[in-house]
Amino acid sequence: MSPTRTVHGRYPNSYTLTTVSYSNYSSISTFNETGEVDFTNLFDDFEDAYTTFEQDAGYILSQNLQDHSARCGLSLAGWKPEKDPAAQAIEWWEMDWEYSVQPELTSHEYSVNTTFYQYSDENNFVIDERGFNAFLKGEASTFLTENDPRLLLDTVVTGISQDDNGITILNDDGSCVHAKFAIFWAFCNLATSPSSLSFQLGSSKASRHLRWAPSLDGEGFHPGSGILFVTVVQSQSYAVEAQDDETTKNEVLGVLRKMFGPDKVPEPIAFMYPRWSLEPWAYGSYSNWPPGTTLQMHQNLRANVGRLHFAGEATSAQYFGFLHGAWFEGQAAGQHIADIVNSVTTTEETNYEILHGTTPEEEYESTNGWQVSPFLTYGFE
Repeated sequence: MSPTRTVHGRYPNSYTLTTVSYSNYSSISTFNETGEVDFTNLFDDFEDAYTTFEQDAGYILSQNLQDHSARCGLSLAGWKPEKDPAAQAIEWWEMDWEYSVQPELTSHEYSVNTTFYQYSDENNFVIDERGFNAFLKGEASTFLTENDPRLLLDTVVTGISQDDNGITILNDDGSCVHAKFAIFWAFCNLATSPSSLSFQLGSSKASRHLRWAPSLDGEGFHPGSGILFVTVVQSQSYAVEAQDDETTKNEVLGVLRKMFGPDKVPEPIAFMYPRWSLEPWAYGSYSNWPPGTTLQMHQNLRANVGRLHFAGEATSAQYFGFLHGAWFEGQAAGQHIADIVNSVTTTEETNYEILHGTTPEEEYESTNGWQVSPFLTYGFE
């Protein structure tokens, strides 16, 4: 049976989701163009290098050193996959899939997300038929009524203006909303396809797109469904989005048939994939910090512009890319507006007119969205 988890504690009956753990990352099969080949020993090599990589990230932060790419950091730590397809596959699993971009495009200093050390390392996949948004609907039900006219779905904002009296939101249907303040849920997106359960990892040079083929057919998930899906990220996802479904399907089948044999991979009953970078409400996936980003630079993304405030996972300095980052940032923006309305504060959020190349250690504090020490692990190491 799949365990149930309570997503949010105030209304547990509304927020309980049916989930199943998929944290057994040791259960991985590896393949190349000839079929199943065990190169899982390379995981240990990567983890050894990553331990040094993590420590070096801490030195960059605490000693105010110049940031560089995760690729540079991994290389300095001794991880050099070069043109070895097996090592490239291991790196893809450890880096590209997690951050949705290659190490060349990821900051070394900020690639060690605080989430990994202050929350449980257990991952749970939602299999609830209501969908993951059940908790969101539960929260909304505490202040919205059925068909509440204040909730404008399928409405595209085309413009925002403000003055000393308030802010006006203009919509594509000609309507507008007037308010004292507004919060914009910011996205700083990268293109990726959805990612979830893994357990077949490919290293073939021919697998230009397919690195990971997770199955939902296993015990506790959706047994008997025959559902298999593939994850691609960054430049590969742009390439896949630009071609038709049939071309992509044939590429996927070609790689799978090399992995498992041509007689063991039939034509699928159905095949589909989203094109996230082309979705107007998404334009990609979760955010990530590129090399050279400073905390002050990120704070400028968080800072309000007059009556317009910003929130979302992308504005979270410590939990970017995660739902709880968006949750905390929404709370912070809402609280700041409430404090202004109730005359508790008139202070604007910090904004830096001049950006410097590094961030002094003393500026890692709440004014810049840094709430807890990055060296506080709660035992999750």
